[in-house]
Amino acid sequence: MFHDRLGCSSISFRHLPLADALRTMAGLGFEEIDLGALPGVCDHVPYGLTDADIDEVAASVAESGLRVRSVNGDIGDLNAVLEDALDSAHDAGALTERAAHLDRLLTLTRTVGARALVLPCGALSPEPVRTLDDDLDLVAAQLAAAGRRAAAFGVELWTESLHYYRLCGTLDRALALADRLEGTGVRHVVDLSHVVASGSPPEDAIAALAGRAGNGISHVHLRDAVPGNINLSIGNGAVDFAGALAALRETGFDGHFSLELEAHDLTHDERPAAAAKAASFITDLI
Repeated sequence: MFHDRLGCSSISFRHLPLADALRTMAGLGFEEIDLGALPGVCDHVPYGLTDADIDEVAASVAESGLRVRSVNGDIGDLNAVLEDALDSAHDAGALTERAAHLDRLLTLTRTVGARALVLPCGALSPEPVRTLDDDLDLVAAQLAAAGRRAAAFGVELWTESLHYYRLCGTLDRALALADRLEGTGVRHVVDLSHVVASGSPPEDAIAALAGRAGNGISHVHLRDAVPGNINLSIGNGAVDFAGALAALRETGFDGHFSLELEAHDLTHDERPAAAAKAASFITDLI
């Protein structure tokens, strides 16, 4: 029904319990999803994530028949200064818990058959904890280490390197992070709504990120936006989807797309029809 490279993020139906969200997406005709595991955004995956939670989530996904492209998770603020007080039992415990949480998310990623775990580009604030350069260095180091750990689990590590509400909320900052990630194998998720909300043309972000050998663009999130607002349904904002997809084709992008319709201009009852309409529109463009 929809293009086989187009999926839907469970964040689009975050108001529903996971099993209901999965049934909704499958019923609309999607075959592939991204699984939301973002605290405060989508609780389809519990933040604590015990072994029992992993088994329960994996069972729900298996029952749905949907394939998972990526798990969109979070292990805390990657520019938080945890390493500066390692002689403190509290901070040593925080580092240990972050590592354990990463392993649990990677276990989930592998168990549901996803290709990658996606982590953010820093804290939910544009203000650095120390200096911008120091914070970017730390975020890159944390992502590179997570990427090495992901490889041990047989999955990839991607990052949404431009996120309007996070440390790397502009294209300049996203590219500065990307420069630091060269050679690490950590690849980039481009969310067109965050690019446009930040005031940058999608074509500029695509051209700047796509050509990086070994860690270019891995995945694309789709939602509409205007400068300053990422939460619009497709067709109600300023994103030039045709132009962006054409720019991706020109770079040789052969990855997948995911509708992440966390839109504030829809009622919950309107979401299924809006998702189907958006999927048909994007399928024609792909």
